[in-house]
Amino acid sequence: MTTKLFRDARIHTPVSDKSRCVSWERGALLVKDGLIESVGREDDVLQGLHPSQIDQEIDLGGRCVVPGFVDPHTHMCFSELREREFALRLSGVSYLEILRSGGGILSSVRSVRSASEETILARTLKNVHIALSLGTTTVEIKSGYGLDTASEIRMLRLIERLGRKTPVTVVPTFMGAHAVPSEFSDDPEGYVDLLVKEMIPAVSAECNPPFCDVFCEEGVFSVSQARRVLEAAREHGMKLKVHADEVTDTGGAALAAEMGAVSAEHLLAAREENLAKMVSAGVIAVLLPATAYSLRKPYADARKMLDLGLTVALATDCNPGSSFTQSVPFVFGLAVMKMGMTVDEALSGCTLNAARAIGVDKICGSLEKNKLADLIVLDGDTPAIMAYNCGVAPVLSVYKRGECVAKRPDDRGIN
Repeated sequence: MTTKLFRDARIHTPVSDKSRCVSWERGALLVKDGLIESVGREDDVLQGLHPSQIDQEIDLGGRCVVPGFVDPHTHMCFSELREREFALRLSGVSYLEILRSGGGILSSVRSVRSASEETILARTLKNVHIALSLGTTTVEIKSGYGLDTASEIRMLRLIERLGRKTPVTVVPTFMGAHAVPSEFSDDPEGYVDLLVKEMIPAVSAECNPPFCDVFCEEGVFSVSQARRVLEAAREHGMKLKVHADEVTDTGGAALAAEMGAVSAEHLLAAREENLAKMVSAGVIAVLLPATAYSLRKPYADARKMLDLGLTVALATDCNPGSSFTQSVPFVFGLAVMKMGMTVDEALSGCTLNAARAIGVDKICGSLEKNKLADLIVLDGDTPAIMAYNCGVAPVLSVYKRGECVAKRPDDRGIN
């Protein structure tokens, strides 16, 4: 067994409550074989511990330590960027107009279908490594740029490979219902039939992803179509997610509650009565402030959701079109400065609540005994540094299972 002691740290971590955090000004973590053995005040952690029991001691110099970030909503498996569409949006063309003209998701579908596995893997590995350098130790990645059975299976297999090629824990989500592909533009019901009768059974048998997501939105999938997809996914053992009410209020939040989804994502246009249904059903709200920033939309009302009693998670939505960022610290800053969240609420949203949204909260998302020693050392005294030091990711070093997996070049103060 390998035992490490992380000492002289200002530890800040969420606990089981939805948004409450605890902190120790002079804290320590004892890590054995990648798991947290104890955490708390340094004197308490050291009590009864003999120096001979420690294989490595890491002095953090009084810096702030938080759990590794969990990014619970990304589309970072793709092959090409879409900068030209970004310029179109800046000139006033709407996201749905771009989608209707064959751009948006459909342009990524064309590039993914035609790209080699090596091309897609290289682009996605770059995204994951950037995310890791910025503190993300666990990430959800959706398929959804294939939109036919063979291409979706290929995407899910590539996503699974990422977890073996990087230190990051990768959670795959099947999202064949990301858009209606061009070959079904005149027959969306036919594509839903394909999803329900062929694609979901095949994906379940070949890849067995834990989650299925559907884009319930005007011009994409209606509530009734999304319900069919989700029912089929549930029958094949997948847990459910819904891209809900991003652009218009279509009732996606209510559908997520009706179907017992684990989470509803986006929610910029969701009505309060449907948010209340999510509270009653225990659906987690996954908010994506970088998407609102990129699309120049009003931000989701996180304050109202929290006051209603919703569990709020935060994610990058990293994708080539509407939110090209791998930075959870950027999302944290937007949540605090633009969405009315407190520092503790934002930290919980990026860690423990995010872990809940992808079903990994038993192993990560907080610095607690028996969880993975996934942690970030920040260049500051508190997590507020991520909003205060705006435009910069103040992440000095990143540890996965107690091993340093990313380190800023100027970080010479930790030994």
